[in-house]
Amino acid sequence: MKLLITGATGKLGTKIVDHLLRRINADDLVVSVRNVEKAEDLKARGVEVRHGDFDLPKTLATAFAGIDRLLIISTDGEETTRIRQHTAAIEAAQAAGIGLIAYTSIANAQASQNFLARTHQVTERLIEQTGIPYVFFRNNWYLENEMATIDAVRDGADWLTAAGDGKVGWALQDDYAEAIATVLTTDEPKAIYELSGPLLTQTEIAQALGAVLARPVAVQQVDLAMYADIMKQAGLPDFLIPMLISIQEGIAQDTLAVESQDFEQILGRPPVAISDALERLLKR
Repeated sequence: MKLLITGATGKLGTKIVDHLLRRINADDLVVSVRNVEKAEDLKARGVEVRHGDFDLPKTLATAFAGIDRLLIISTDGEETTRIRQHTAAIEAAQAAGIGLIAYTSIANAQASQNFLARTHQVTERLIEQTGIPYVFFRNNWYLENEMATIDAVRDGADWLTAAGDGKVGWALQDDYAEAIATVLTTDEPKAIYELSGPLLTQTEIAQALGAVLARPVAVQQVDLAMYADIMKQAGLPDFLIPMLISIQEGIAQDTLAVESQDFEQILGRPPVAISDALERLLKR
């Protein structure tokens, strides 16, 4: 069985490939990347590297040829661009006769009001419409997404948030990667996996970080307007601030408060405990 991973040189993709190579032979793994030069290390490990650019659909026909299972890692960027790119990949997969399409989605995708959800809603439906067996990895939130705040707290700042008491299922990206790699090499995977760590509020994650740092961490709860002002004063570019506000708003509305035991069912263990996960990130 030939597996292909798109976006394999990205942060999540790299970790998925690492876990796959612990489970299958390199001969059974193919990666599709925009810049093949960035995948030289994978070539050296025996992985076949193909050029595949979601903005150049013709390259995907060659990239996906002879593949049994495909993982489409959702792209970054503006919504219409992402949907166009995902559509190109899905159409190429269908034309190539792929046997199973897997896709990295968002928590509770079809019912979610999260600002990121529409891209995933459209993509999931497009995959369903192909009639090809599919797996949706509905990923909650990577703990690594909080690195800027974690670093600021380590340097003496409060834990800043506009998310109120909203809950998040944080887990390390490596746990997501291991779960995805495990499912991709399972004979009969489920169609949908909700990958979520234990649900925590901003106050609870700040308390966990304080325990790791061996000192209290204060939580500064602000409204969205003040949060935007603080981000601007911190020197963040104007184009980035609306996205950060939307993230805070989505958390406050509990769009990520999705409970699930799928991590434990897949891995045979829960995701790395939040205190241990924070300690790992602080040691990087």
